[in-house]
Amino acid sequence: RSSSFFFAMSVLLLVDGSSYLYRAFHALPDLRNSAGEPTGAIVGVLNMLRRLENDYTASGVAYKACVFDAKGKTFRDDWYPEYKANRPPMPDDLARQIEPLHECIAALGWPLIVESGVEADDVIGTLARQAAAQGIEVVISTGDKDLAQLVDQHVTLVNTMSEERLDAAGVLAKFGVPPERIVDYLTLMGDTVDNVPGVNKCGPKTAVKWLTQYGTLDNLVAHADEVSGVVGENLRQALGFLPLGRKLVTGSKF
Repeated sequence: RSSSFFFAMSVLLLVDGSSYLYRAFHALPDLRNSAGEPTGAIVGVLNMLRRLENDYTASGVAYKACVFDAKGKTFRDDWYPEYKANRPPMPDDLARQIEPLHECIAALGWPLIVESGVEADDVIGTLARQAAAQGIEVVISTGDKDLAQLVDQHVTLVNTMSEERLDAAGVLAKFGVPPERIVDYLTLMGDTVDNVPGVNKCGPKTAVKWLTQYGTLDNLVAHADEVSGVVGENLRQALGFLPLGRKLVTGSKF
């Protein structure tokens, strides 16, 4: 085959390691080695990585990377000091597994990316956009709904725990809005996990209703005075924060 044909058929597998880490820690029992050190998260993540690689080797995976959040603050903390301020500290048994897990991932031949000042999501988003622009098919393995904003004709999400696979049609079926409206959808609802407020009392149904009616968040904001009832008043009260909320759920790197 010509090199151009191989390049066109290449696949990039991006793993949201931080999402895997927490999922494995909470899903598995309290596993420990002979020295009494916790190993559950390590075992869980490595098993998921092996399964992913087995699933996609036949599909021609040519590139891969496992991405983790770095320690410390990110640019979002500068934008909004309350960002993730409600989260409890990482459990000590989980924190103790991060360094040995990174060593195991590298030993398996996975490139490991930990970029300070940004989140794993931002790195994944940047790499996915760059690869898709070059015609490379991208598979993102994550349990994070925020990354649904990246899905397009070249980018697909997979969740190894639920065996869910989301292309553009799948995103629309699951959330009620297409991938290009996910940022607007998340901005309206806010994110309690990340301590990002949205419109008070605006859940998925209301967000979908508004975006179906008005098309985009910008158009909804332009017609906010037309929205009646308590929820309309809540929308108008949130107008000052919504631009920042949208930045927080998107990030500067996508």
